[in-house]
Amino acid sequence: MNGDWLIRGRDGRLSVYLLSEAAVRCRAERGPGGPWDPPRTVGGDQRLHPVLAVGQGPDGYAHLVSWRPTVRDESGLVHSTHFRPRLAALDWNPIGHPDRTGGRTGSPAVAVDAQGRAHVFVRNKGGGVSMVAQKEKGGWDPWRDLKGREVQEDLAAVTGESGRVELYAAVPGGILHWRQEEPGAQPVLEEALETPIRPGTLRALATSPESTTVFFTDEAGDLCAWRPGGKPVPVLASAGPGPVSAIRCELDGYDCTLLAQRSASGRVVFAAYPTEQESAGAWWAESGPQLPADARVSLAEDEDGRVVAASLSPGSGELLLTRRKDEPGLALEAWRPV
Repeated sequence: MNGDWLIRGRDGRLSVYLLSEAAVRCRAERGPGGPWDPPRTVGGDQRLHPVLAVGQGPDGYAHLVSWRPTVRDESGLVHSTHFRPRLAALDWNPIGHPDRTGGRTGSPAVAVDAQGRAHVFVRNKGGGVSMVAQKEKGGWDPWRDLKGREVQEDLAAVTGESGRVELYAAVPGGILHWRQEEPGAQPVLEEALETPIRPGTLRALATSPESTTVFFTDEAGDLCAWRPGGKPVPVLASAGPGPVSAIRCELDGYDCTLLAQRSASGRVVFAAYPTEQESAGAWWAESGPQLPADARVSLAEDEDGRVVAASLSPGSGELLLTRRKDEPGLALEAWRPV
């Protein structure tokens, strides 16, 4: 799973996307804050590989990308748009392969620009990154080679407050950064950061009109934040393996960045600090029950602007949810199964 799999649709309802055998399934609230429907298959009955990228545009629509088997030993990428949590998503639409044909080359990432166009990124067989983007009036542009070398599985796509799309990719000993110079343009490789990084830990977030921030864990085990043009800053010690989930939200009247992660102890931990002010410090606080080792965490805000956190265990399919209480600080309700 790449991206925020817990999202709020434009009708205010929360939904989650699940990988289930050879399909993607969705669960959604029947109404804002209400009970949840059972899981439903997304995008028709095409068989998929167990990989999913999720992105959401300013219109609230979810864009889903996965790999599907085509002919023997080959695969192709497919895309689906989900307009409303309780409506059926569009059927999976083939969008091709970064090398025209071949097997899976890596896990995709997807971001949606201010015009609602999905931009799909994936590693190509040469070790760089390729991109395909939707046209504003329908259809898809040709695949574009964005260059790069020795790119690992770890891609983090994000749309800045400017509405332009950016991409971060992990490489041995560093991070590469691409950015659109104008809407609809091909992202340009702008900067390479030399830093020790643990694979599989990238997470990007729009943090100001000028900047996006990428979070990663370094080889010493510190969770770090980097904004292109500056130097990476340690935020606090990483609580566990894998990437953090991150959102911006208002806490007690302040614009804050909230981080969540499954800790090594098995519980979910949260930390918050004023956005782009990593020097203010942050501390983990544990919450909820112990979770299986495969549990993932995602954050969103509900229709009332309250923080919502969800944990999902792919092995068991157990989905747990909590919301912020209506009181100062980050007090949470009891975690409950959905």
